[in-house]
Parts: sequence; C-alpha cells; structure tokens
Amino acid sequence: MGSVQTAFWVVALLVVLAVAFDFMNGFHDAANSIATVVSTGVLKPQQAIVFAAFFNVVAIAIFHLNVAATVGKGIAVPGVVDHHVVFGALIGAMFWNVLTWWYGIPSSSSHALIGGIVGAVIAKAGAGSLIAAGVGKTVLFIFLSPMLGFLLGSLLMVLVAQLCRHTSPLRVDNLFRRLQLVSAGLYSLGHGGNDAQKTIGIIWMLLIATGYSAAGDKLPPSWVIWCCYIAIGLGTMFGGWRIVKTMGQKITKLKPVGGFCAETGGAITLFLATALGVPVSTTHTITGAIVGVGSVRRASAVRWGVAGNIVWAWIFTIPATAFVAGVFYWVSLALFV
Repeated sequence: MGSVQTAFWVVALLVVLAVAFDFMNGFHDAANSIATVVSTGVLKPQQAIVFAAFFNVVAIAIFHLNVAATVGKGIAVPGVVDHHVVFGALIGAMFWNVLTWWYGIPSSSSHALIGGIVGAVIAKAGAGSLIAAGVGKTVLFIFLSPMLGFLLGSLLMVLVAQLCRHTSPLRVDNLFRRLQLVSAGLYSLGHGGNDAQKTIGIIWMLLIATGYSAAGDKLPPSWVIWCCYIAIGLGTMFGGWRIVKTMGQKITKLKPVGGFCAETGGAITLFLATALGVPVSTTHTITGAIVGVGSVRRASAVRWGVAGNIVWAWIFTIPATAFVAGVFYWVSLALFV
C-alpha cells in the first residue's frame, strides 16, 4: 500500500511539473502570437496578451489530439518510458526555456520537450528505444516549418501587393489593421492547438507508463486536456516581453499588411502540422514567415545577423536539451524510487 501511495505522489508531482512547463511554454512563446500585432501598433501589449490567451484556450474545441498522440505514443517504444524519463525530459526542456528566455532568444519549447524525451530515453535504454518515424518527422519539420512560413508569408505579401497596387497606402493600412485581428486570432488558435497538445502528450505518456491510463485508450483523460489548454493560456497572459522585442522589431520592421501576411502564413503552417500530428515550433514558423515578408520588400530589410543567431539556437535546442535530460534522468534515479 505504501509503495502505491508513493507512486501516486511521484506521478502527481510530475503532472504539476508538466503543467508548469506548459505554463512556461505559453510564457516563452507568447511572443509568437502577439509580436506582430503589438509591433504594428494594432493592439496594445495588454490587449494583445488577453486576445492571444483567449484563442489559445478556444483551440481546445478546434483540433483533434493528433499531436498529443505523437508525443504520448510516437516518440519512444512502449514500456521504455517511466517517471524517471519524464522527469529528465521536463527538466531538460525547462532548463533550455529559461536560458533562452533570459537572453531573449526565440527558441522552440516544442523541440526542447522532444529533445528532452529523446535524451532521457537514450540515457535509460539507448537510441534503439526511439521510434524513428516520430522523431524523424519532428526533426524534418525543424526545417520545413520555417520554410513553409517563409514561402507562405512571402507569397501572401506578393499577392496582397498585386491586389492593392491601385489602393492608397492609408486605406491599405486601415484595412489590414482590422484584418490583422483575424490573422492574429488564427495564429493564436494554431499556437494553442499545437503547443498545448505536447504537454497533454507527455502527461498521457506518464499516466500510461505508471498504469493510471491504459495504453489502448484513444484519448487522454479530459482533466489533462483542460489543464494543459488553460495553463498555456495563462502563460501567454503573463507574456515574454524580452522575446516580443526580438520577434517584432529586431528581425524586420513590420506594418499591418506585413503582420497580416506573416501571421496568416504561420497559421496555415500550424494548422497543417497539427492535422498531420507533427509537433512543430511556433517560433520557427512565425520567424520564417516574418523573414519571408521582410525579404519581399528587399533583402536588406531583414537583419540577417539576428535571424542567424536564432537559427543557431534552433540547431542547438535538441542536442542541448537531450544532454541535460540525460543528466537529470540519472539524478531522478536517486530522487525517486
């Protein structure tokens, strides 16, 4: 009886840690949802965070849990994951989020979590315990999501320029100030839908590993779903202003028409990835879209040095979090029975 009680509290502690990561995810990635709409002056920061948080939570009614299924069942082979692996994965991901937030670097909470799972699983059972298809499509979209964001953002910018070529700049600005509310709402929906599901997936993984959910269940418990969507919404409410500045102004200067094109291109990419069950980086996606929009005006409109620093953070995310997660997997063996 005592061992079951201990197992319950270990699981409860890890669920709280996972929800804290989800809150941090919203806090860290708030910039992805609101940087463009704030930097163009369409909404004030306080208005933007409430707006984005609302749509983060509304996403619960829009998307199927395909991403949660990939994270919960598609990264590691059944039977390998235990509470030690989950602890290592979460600590590795949270460490990287805090580090990159502190330096104002837009990195990926999603890939930090996947890197954490990979590192902890390898520390326990070796690389052969990973599911190649799940890890492979996640790694593939490290490159595809910013490329899709870039392509769609730039194409939309060209299309809008053609459609509005005989319209006065003032009228275009006024029109896209209103339209940017639609695009920002769509992007926040995509952000909540993809990112909240990653934490749903890791809690589901934990519950299956510890016997609190059956491996054959098609859906995680409803309380897990609600907790994760609310947590990411609250995280967005608190925002990450260091990263907003980088995303909204340091990469390229945005006007409402550019913000609309970047957010719409990013939203389409996120909707597609979520439908395919791929945990993608909202940071990668919106950065690619912003660069695409800026480059349509002229290549010099993009501060390529800033963009380059962001890319280096992307490259190091999975290896860095995997290493930290591996270390904390071994620490977990000493902390938890």
